[in-house]
Amino acid sequence: MMNQVLFTDMGRQPAYAQVWNFQEGLLQQKVKQKSGGEKPAQHLLFVEHAPVYTLGKNGKAEHVLISETERLEKNIEYFHINRGGDITFHGPGQVVGYPIFDLEQFKTDLGWYLRSLEEVIILTMAEYGLYGERSKGETGVWLEPSVPGRERKICAMGIRCSRWVTMHGFAFNVNTDLNFFNYIVPCGIQNKQVTSLAKELGHDVNVAEAKEKLKRNFCRVFNVQMLDEPVYSPAGGELLLSH
Repeated sequence: MMNQVLFTDMGRQPAYAQVWNFQEGLLQQKVKQKSGGEKPAQHLLFVEHAPVYTLGKNGKAEHVLISETERLEKNIEYFHINRGGDITFHGPGQVVGYPIFDLEQFKTDLGWYLRSLEEVIILTMAEYGLYGERSKGETGVWLEPSVPGRERKICAMGIRCSRWVTMHGFAFNVNTDLNFFNYIVPCGIQNKQVTSLAKELGHDVNVAEAKEKLKRNFCRVFNVQMLDEPVYSPAGGELLLSH
């Protein structure tokens, strides 16, 4: 039977910590349900964050290249969080996707899961006439990863998994202001570029349209049915449903 995924577009959120805590609460709810013998529902959250740098649990703080004073002057938040990966940027014009998936209902293989997330992005890029690729030994999706000096990353990824329940996910640059990446070493990778759909296409992209393409390709790659069902109250950061 095809798995169903409850989809919520959280819109633009001003406080990163509130979204992080919401994800964490959703993950813990799923873990508790599994411990009680229940079969938890799958969730996919889309969000646009206000400008924020997030550093993965094993990342290097020195990959932030500006001082705290400069960062605060630019109104950029900063968090050292519990996902894999190094430093990245989230901000307006970027579609951030947080699948809260129970991989025991899919496949208990984190490599497979990351490659599947990459495939969602690759298929979506193809709909815009762009050839997305994987870069050997690195997560995320790239353009021309094997051409020295031309490598550019369009989607970063980092996840956390507890009892095969996932959180965090991907950050797909659609109309993102790429100048924010100048103040960090993106994903801890030196001398490689960051790009966006808008930069590659030469014009801004309809973000709502990009989200619909991403949802459709999630269904295709993970063989799921997507149900629009809000589970988040922006005012209180509360869980509205108890699936």
